[in-house]
Amino acid sequence: MKTATTSLIGAAFVALAVLAVGAARAALDLRHTITGEVLNLDEALPDGRDTPGVKSFLETGRNPYTENPEILAKAEPLFLSACSGCHGHYGEGKIGPGLADNYWTYPKNATDQGLFETMFGGANGQMGPQVFNLTLDEMLVVMAWVRHLYNGPIEDAVWLTDEQKKTFKPYKPPH
Repeated sequence: MKTATTSLIGAAFVALAVLAVGAARAALDLRHTITGEVLNLDEALPDGRDTPGVKSFLETGRNPYTENPEILAKAEPLFLSACSGCHGHYGEGKIGPGLADNYWTYPKNATDQGLFETMFGGANGQMGPQVFNLTLDEMLVVMAWVRHLYNGPIEDAVWLTDEQKKTFKPYKPPH
């Protein structure tokens, strides 16, 4: 009897954990930038799905990696390999739009949720879905670098917290 009760309690905890992950995923209504279809996070690469950063983002819609020095150290090389061919080394834009100012081709990209949706699902032109190239966690890391490259008016940086806005310094490319 004790073993059966222990097994039931264990199964209940597993079910609650699964529900908690599902609830975190459902906290945001993630939509494709162009079609408006719901994005299926199950299509994401298996690694990097359940990191604390991803869990926090899926609960809040805010990227917890923004302006985190530890994350920025690994963000630049990832951005350079995944994004700079189209968006430039400093987000200045090439065949893809610039990412360092306050103009967004898709205005929703001013928010972390919007930028994530565009990266995950792709958009018009050459912007293919990154869901098959980057893990969910890597997308958040790249987003942190994109936000770090920002050199527009601070009042337009809606992704920064009030505390981050007090210390934010616009990016100056090394020359």
